[in-house]
Amino acid sequence: MNQAEVTKLMSQLRIAVRPRHRNLKNMDGPEGRLNKLRKTVTALVKHERIELNYQRADEARGYTERLISDAIRHGDCHKPTMEMADYWLLEKQLVHKLFKVLVPRFEEYKVSATRMYKAPKDYPGWYRKRAVLELRGNPYPALLPNQSNNRNLLHNVLMDEAKKDYRREKYAEIAAQIGQDGSATQTHVVEGNVPTSEQQPKAPQPQA
Repeated sequence: MNQAEVTKLMSQLRIAVRPRHRNLKNMDGPEGRLNKLRKTVTALVKHERIELNYQRADEARGYTERLISDAIRHGDCHKPTMEMADYWLLEKQLVHKLFKVLVPRFEEYKVSATRMYKAPKDYPGWYRKRAVLELRGNPYPALLPNQSNNRNLLHNVLMDEAKKDYRREKYAEIAAQIGQDGSATQTHVVEGNVPTSEQQPKAPQPQA
């Protein structure tokens, strides 16, 4: 079995998983931490955009990516995948959404199914890193402005034409100024007193 066939035996995450410690302490221990992550994954699949602490969003993103990747790879007839979906999705109607809505949406994607942004800081107040975690293709307005077609808007077209006219006028003024300076220099040379041969100093004669 070559390397290409080995990679097909497991799902591949399209996000960078960095090996760093996450400070996700919980008074209920590891079980309480997993319960929080299950609630986060459930909320993300249900609402498709949530705002939460950065550390928890970073970890829950990996579990969501794995869940969607396995659902795309194996489908709803694969018993381990169904058990994993039943574990991570606390609201059981979301299992239907996972296989009937999210799988058709992401099966042709070449990028990750989720996006994560750093949220603004709360000031004044206790500083804590916040993040916005969302599924791609959600029905909400984009968090980042789309500037690809802004140049075709009417006011931007008018501004571009005004800039061109302004530059054209400036270039004409500079050219006229250069022309005036050149003509003034030439006139000064023509009208000035040019020394004759008699007025020019003679070179010293060599002595015998």
